[in-house]
Amino acid sequence: MLATETKERYLADFKRGRHRAGVTDAAWLDKLRDAGMASFQTLGFPTTRIEEWKYTNVEPIASQSFIQANAETHNVDAGALFSSSFLDEDCYRLGFVNGIYAPQFSSVQGLPSGVRVQSLAEAIEQNDITVAAHLGRYGRHQSQPFVALNTAFVGGGAVVVVPPGCRLTRPVHLVFASIAGDAPVISHPRVLIIAGAGSELQIAESYIGFENGRYFCNAVTELVGEADAVIEHCRLQQESDGGFHVGALAAYLTRGCRLTAHAVTLSGALVRNNVHVVLDGEGAECVLNGLYLADGAQHVDNFTEIEHAKPLGTSSELYKGILSGKAHGVFNGKIVVQKNAQKTNARQTNKNLLLSPDAAVNTKPQLEIYADDVKCSHGSTIGQIDADAMFYLRSRGLGVDEARSLLSFAFASEVIGKIKIEGLRRQLDGHLAVLFHRE
Repeated sequence: MLATETKERYLADFKRGRHRAGVTDAAWLDKLRDAGMASFQTLGFPTTRIEEWKYTNVEPIASQSFIQANAETHNVDAGALFSSSFLDEDCYRLGFVNGIYAPQFSSVQGLPSGVRVQSLAEAIEQNDITVAAHLGRYGRHQSQPFVALNTAFVGGGAVVVVPPGCRLTRPVHLVFASIAGDAPVISHPRVLIIAGAGSELQIAESYIGFENGRYFCNAVTELVGEADAVIEHCRLQQESDGGFHVGALAAYLTRGCRLTAHAVTLSGALVRNNVHVVLDGEGAECVLNGLYLADGAQHVDNFTEIEHAKPLGTSSELYKGILSGKAHGVFNGKIVVQKNAQKTNARQTNKNLLLSPDAAVNTKPQLEIYADDVKCSHGSTIGQIDADAMFYLRSRGLGVDEARSLLSFAFASEVIGKIKIEGLRRQLDGHLAVLFHRE
């Protein structure tokens, strides 16, 4: 009964949006939204009976009645927004509040010729042919209910296009702030990133929450890397204690493209990250790095899938979790090697550090290999702080809490140190140093 009522509620919101007075959208966009809603009506919200959601109960999201977010920004302080998002000072940026473009927090002056960094709403209004050709093509709304829901309500978000051969020397930073109002709000940010052949791009997305009321940020990013492009993508989440976040990154890489993607989750009541990377070109490379922290009753779930579809592909994955209090972490990582993807080299590692007896983590690394000439490995660990390391630090005069904090910081720093966006890495290092010192 709850599932049926929930789907009907979103369908009613969808129909109201389609009949907004005086608004006429392009036919391709209406078709995409209809397909998204049709998929959501078929799928509904996932349950723990589905293997990929076995350890994550989304009932707190499904049972909540959310209202569509508005563009009110009067309660947002620019300084707080920038500091919370770990914004690199020397960057191009777009700011969004509850998924809606906020020009007062944006700055894209000085972009090289041919580079586009703009709001998705503006691109839709212009009936942009590049957006029409790519939007919705890589996110799997047919099988992922939250992607389907985002697709049904697509409209707000960002478009980043780097033309072939362009090497962007300054990073792009997209900041999505959520503000809980008098009633729980929902937003559906959508990001489309296209890196042309031989281009280079560094891009970060920050998702942050203000105040502790209930809200739900349902975000989807589609990333296309053309031949020999070099892309570094960083996704940071620092939602409030009452914030729900479900995010998806769908990346499609062609010949020789190199993608390094970082996912850093610092807080949130319930967070689920879905990553799906397809290496659909000979010699494509992918590196996934992840760090997730959880405390209290927080729940963080990371589901990753790297699909090798062509020969000579390389992938490397390292995800680390630090959990304390009664927090619950989940890691489900899958490497799929298709029949034609010979000479694939792939490895996957998940390590978890439990700082309290009540913290828990479920980890499930997986390999699906259909080719016969590959090198693939995977592994996971769950443990507490090493007793020998603690003894070593204690014997040199450190107290118990200080030694524990230092070892936790070192555990996390392996992932943060891989981020090449200098200003972003420096701020994250400082944040973690303060965080673990307080613990």
